[in-house]
Amino acid sequence: MVDKQEEKKALNSICYGLYVIGSHNTKGKINAQLANTVFQVTNNPAKLAVAIHKENLTYEFIKASKVFSVCSLRKGTSMVFVGNFGFRTGRDFDKFAKVKHKIGKTGSPLILENTLACFEVDVEKEIDLGEHVLFIGKPCSCENILDGEPLTYDYYQCVLKGKEHKRATHG
Repeated sequence: MVDKQEEKKALNSICYGLYVIGSHNTKGKINAQLANTVFQVTNNPAKLAVAIHKENLTYEFIKASKVFSVCSLRKGTSMVFVGNFGFRTGRDFDKFAKVKHKIGKTGSPLILENTLACFEVDVEKEIDLGEHVLFIGKPCSCENILDGEPLTYDYYQCVLKGKEHKRATHG
């Protein structure tokens, strides 16, 4: 059972920003990617949604495991850290080799650095959006990691001068 106070604090960290979305396959291999489309869709019970491109390895892992993790990044996260999850594929690169993380109760990876809060989510519904799928689910655990402000997509683009990936949800 999710602690409602922890859940409320963690849900307040979600904004239009940058998130690390993780999952695992049936063999226990983990992967994660950046996403900019994560949002809370209901409050009681809390449900989260994420849009994932169908060509991404994380999409394959979410489809197989029916779970995903969401890690809200904190303002001040370096471009090196962001690039580790945003500009390389987990098909041929170990994104977790130099990143402090743990495996959550669903088997999904939870990032423990540069992270405000982590959620583990059980997928309840998928909506095919063409090149993306919107996964909607209920958090089965959450943990507040660090204090700070969320890393917004605006800050990423305007201050960090981050680039948009070709498979991002908007253009």
